[in-house]
Amino acid sequence: MIALVSGASSGIGEATARRLAREPGARLILVARREERLNELAAELGGATVIAADLTDAGAPARIAAVVERGHGRLDLLVNNAGAAWHATFDEGGWENVRRHTELNFEAQVRLTEALLPLLRRCAPSAIVNVTSTAGRVARAGSGAYSASKFAFTGWTDALHLEEAANGVHVGMVLPGFIATEGFPHSQLVDRALTRWIVSTPERVAEAIVDAGPGGRAERYVPRPYWIVAVARVVAPRLVRRLTGGRAARRLAPPPR
Repeated sequence: MIALVSGASSGIGEATARRLAREPGARLILVARREERLNELAAELGGATVIAADLTDAGAPARIAAVVERGHGRLDLLVNNAGAAWHATFDEGGWENVRRHTELNFEAQVRLTEALLPLLRRCAPSAIVNVTSTAGRVARAGSGAYSASKFAFTGWTDALHLEEAANGVHVGMVLPGFIATEGFPHSQLVDRALTRWIVSTPERVAEAIVDAGPGGRAERYVPRPYWIVAVARVVAPRLVRRLTGGRAARRLAPPPR
């Protein structure tokens, strides 16, 4: 199995690379901006193709596709995991905050998928896993720009799942909640028994990615009970808005993922 993981230098991406490396015959392609960390990870895993790239650069998708084609000639799994969050209300961050979230969390993933989709189709059966967020189903005050990018990514993933089934490309989705990574100061939640359960680990997300990719699952929430919040947003929107707004939302900053 040839698998490409974006955002592989830390957190969920790094954990996913480590998990996929345990699959029989797996050969990995690691993509992120921090080349030094990618090289360290590749060495720990016993070898991998490293591509240092900023996915928001216009030429990055084509360059990555060329490296994959030249070095491997096939692609069996694409994990779109790269992303970032900058916490701000709309009044504080304005359009610019929406733009930079959308550029990385949605547009870059779509462009990378477009560049690699012909190869995935040629190697079918193959799979794409898009790592979106529970924030792509339920928004909170102070993270509207992040949610906008993830709502777009989630909606596009749902459609792509339907469109590519006939081509033998399975499209799965993983929606993490609060995950203990370097980008999320989770100690305030883990230290309290009441909120400890809502924080999960990159390793559990990695297992969900395997389920949603090679395992053929349509989507997975991590932690699993988060699906209740997504359902509640549809059946009890007023209640969810009360629980996710104002001071309560700011205490949980930054957004899930």
